[in-house]
Amino acid sequence: MIGYVKGKVLGIEESTVLLENNGIGYEITCSSEAITKLSENGEGEVYTYTAVREDDISLYGFISQEEKKAFLSLITVSGVGPKMGITILSGMALNELLYAIATEDVKSLSKVKGLGKKTAERIILELREKVGEVLEPPKKSKTAEQPKKISEAGEDSIIALTSLGFTKNESVKAVTEAEENGLVTPEEIIAYAIKHIK
Repeated sequence: MIGYVKGKVLGIEESTVLLENNGIGYEITCSSEAITKLSENGEGEVYTYTAVREDDISLYGFISQEEKKAFLSLITVSGVGPKMGITILSGMALNELLYAIATEDVKSLSKVKGLGKKTAERIILELREKVGEVLEPPKKSKTAEQPKKISEAGEDSIIALTSLGFTKNESVKAVTEAEENGLVTPEEIIAYAIKHIK
């Protein structure tokens, strides 16, 4: 099994990278973070997973060991194969994915293209205990930081945004950005947040 490839980028097409190492070109389907880094540098390294089927052998590449571990966990879930696993990692940043699973945020997870609500629920059900332990320390530190960063107007804006259907995580992030850009009234903050929540 090939677990790691380092080399020169010969070409990138959508989510697939052709990475040359010692005269051999490896065609690797990569996460969006790995694609971004490789395209910027023109060379680099990825941690890989080899998927073997009767009629196909495919390589999947990741920016870090942590991202690869998340992928390996995802594909243990019924209904999530390697292609869907890499799609999920490309649709959400790793921290956002782990946070969504730990907080049982089905809505955020379901926003990934091609991932249905039932599969999102199954991912959360089967993986939440694993990622919950990993995320406990940063989760606490985030909670401790929020009162310092977000004003009373910001808190009101978060309540308003969640009532409009946005998740708490999305709302907090957008409101924090709005206040960092100098916006102070709830009207200004909410208008900014609605425009910038993806």
